[in-house]
Amino acid sequence: MALLLNEAYSLEKWQPNPFFVGFQKQRDKLPFNKDQVLFVSRLDASSPEIVRRIIDDSLMAESRRLSGQAYYDARWRFPEKKNLQGYALYDASIHRAAKVTGQLSSLPVHLNQKEALFQAGDAPLAALYCGWYSLGKYVDAFDWQQGAVGYHIASSECTTLKKPGSQVWCKRMLEDGIAATIGPVAEPYVQGFPLPELFFGFLLDGYYTLVESYFLSTPWLSWQMILIGDPLYRPFRNVTRSKKDL
Repeated sequence: MALLLNEAYSLEKWQPNPFFVGFQKQRDKLPFNKDQVLFVSRLDASSPEIVRRIIDDSLMAESRRLSGQAYYDARWRFPEKKNLQGYALYDASIHRAAKVTGQLSSLPVHLNQKEALFQAGDAPLAALYCGWYSLGKYVDAFDWQQGAVGYHIASSECTTLKKPGSQVWCKRMLEDGIAATIGPVAEPYVQGFPLPELFFGFLLDGYYTLVESYFLSTPWLSWQMILIGDPLYRPFRNVTRSKKDL
């Protein structure tokens, strides 16, 4: 739907996103310009009650500013090498997201640098989350705050929002109380995900909405990724630092 304004483009592969900040120097070479892109998200879950709760929680959190703690679940220590790619790049980005959160907010930040994920009871008052990798096996480690935002980097975590018994992360996080999440409907490859440091950095800025933060941080359109949540949600709107031209 993001490319609905375009009559013809290849449906076989991803398309570069002109809003992605990493492509700004290449903007003239991209097949689409910003006027050809629609910002879209979904309000969906395993029940209508959860969808209504997502909307209510977003409005409530926005009115008083999202509070709680931030949890970032990397697998390795921050690398010494530069020019990272693939898993190493995204693991390093989780580290950077933790640093950015500490710089832009007063939220206590918890960074796990071990392969073992956060486990039950490890993440009380969870307001922000990003981590990996537990494929199709949600780990109920979180006590989600009203208005919480987070996503798990793993394949196919949004293949269903309604199948009974499914343990994919998007479905289960929404059922447990998160207000906004991101996930793929198939194999996106790791580079299909928004870069954590960018997504949370824009969200924490206070000026950008949820959907703007997503589109500024995700490299590809017409692909496997879905944003779920109120597109106009600004969980840190009361701490606006700057107004930047999209």
